[in-house]
Amino acid sequence: MKKAGGAEKKKVRRSQAVASNTDSPSRKQAAKKDVFQLFAEKVRDHKDLVSRWAVLQETRVEYFRGKDFVSFVRNHLELKDILELDRSLEPEDIANILLKKNLLVRCDRVVKTVRPGKKKLSTFPAHLEIYHDQVFSENDAFFAWTFVKRRPLWQTLLSFCWPVLTLAICLFPVYPHQVKLLILYSCAGLLLLILCLLLLRAMVFGAFWILLGKRVWLFPNILAEEATLKELFQFWPQKDEGERPKWTARLFYTIVAVVAILILRHHAPDEAARARYQRRVSNIIDDVLEWSPSLALSGMMEKQTVMNVTEPYDNVTDSKGSDEKVFSPADVDDESTPKEEVEEVSENVEDSDHQKNL
Repeated sequence: MKKAGGAEKKKVRRSQAVASNTDSPSRKQAAKKDVFQLFAEKVRDHKDLVSRWAVLQETRVEYFRGKDFVSFVRNHLELKDILELDRSLEPEDIANILLKKNLLVRCDRVVKTVRPGKKKLSTFPAHLEIYHDQVFSENDAFFAWTFVKRRPLWQTLLSFCWPVLTLAICLFPVYPHQVKLLILYSCAGLLLLILCLLLLRAMVFGAFWILLGKRVWLFPNILAEEATLKELFQFWPQKDEGERPKWTARLFYTIVAVVAILILRHHAPDEAARARYQRRVSNIIDDVLEWSPSLALSGMMEKQTVMNVTEPYDNVTDSKGSDEKVFSPADVDDESTPKEEVEEVSENVEDSDHQKNL
């Protein structure tokens, strides 16, 4: 009986050893997949690989050019150590493996014709489409990442700050007066800076285009969606690659600009209109800054007491003729009526009473 039990234990051990040997190829394949996935993540996170964002089938994707990938891998051979046994592969072979594993997808530009005024196609198009032949190439080929990029820790922490910021914006009316002034002037100053910057760009572009026939945009990437933070604040523009505009077009737009300036100057508001508009805006800003829950509650109580006090006065005035109009103090003090209209109406009433007395 003991021999039979020992034989059964040996059979179980052998079967386990055979099973472990059969599982080893699948584990190696999984390790290879993880290796190429890790390589793709490292390449995508590296700053030296030139990449842009574009729209692919109504989805924003990050993509790069084929020749940029080849030069990047050849200049950073230390990244090939991640591939372990496949470190000796050429950049083209690595890219083809990434395509087979659906870590990359080859794309092509949607607009294949040169735009008017340009000498060549854009280096990084904004709209892409999937290419029919999923094989790596360096000649005008684009490749987009298909996996979701891992979010860094600071983005995760920033996502928790958005609800707090939204709540802070909603609680703006109950802030202290000094804090309201600080927020108001900061936002107004930032908005004024943006508008002045855009106006300055337009004026510089118009002056250079009309006088010298050159396209000069200060901060050329300030309105670009796919630009990085460093490219966003690039001050001096790149070299103009477009054709020089004709003198007839420059003369036409010069006349249009002069006519537009003259029309705006002719229809500009006078000093009195500007003063009225400034008064209305300042009143609105004061109402927003001075509002508080306590003032709101006290204002509601004062309105209720004023209505109770003026009820006997309204009953007395109702006994007069229907053709004669009488104003109560509540009507004069109404905030919804502008002060100028109240003064004009009161002057007309006084004039009519004076004529009747005469």
